[in-house]
Amino acid sequence: LIVYPSKNWAVFIHPSTLKLASFVETLLEPVICKETAKKIELGLHEALVNAVVHGNLSNPNKVIRVRRILTPNWIVWQIQDEGLGIVEDKRVGCLPLKIDVNSGRGIYLIHKCFDDVRWSRKGNRLQLSLKK
Repeated sequence: LIVYPSKNWAVFIHPSTLKLASFVETLLEPVICKETAKKIELGLHEALVNAVVHGNLSNPNKVIRVRRILTPNWIVWQIQDEGLGIVEDKRVGCLPLKIDVNSGRGIYLIHKCFDDVRWSRKGNRLQLSLKK
């Protein structure tokens, strides 16, 4: 874990592995309310798993980069992988129509956990925002 801190933002670089518990804990430090932290923990974990598995294709030689930004009204996490990005029609925060499909529920959970969810044009950076 490499951290580049500032007063209002920090950049974290994490290896592309599924050993995420302590990393998520670090990313959650500014969240004071324990109930909110649990909800956000689920969304962050799901976004990081997607970055590792789908973005970086579980390649341990790649990294995940997270920028955490603190503003007076928001806490923002920008999660970026080294992948090709997710196509636009897969970025929708709806449950899949077929309940037995292997993917799609994670993005739905992410949308439910945060107040604002945005994707970069390429689709390999996800911005998750929580209103304070």
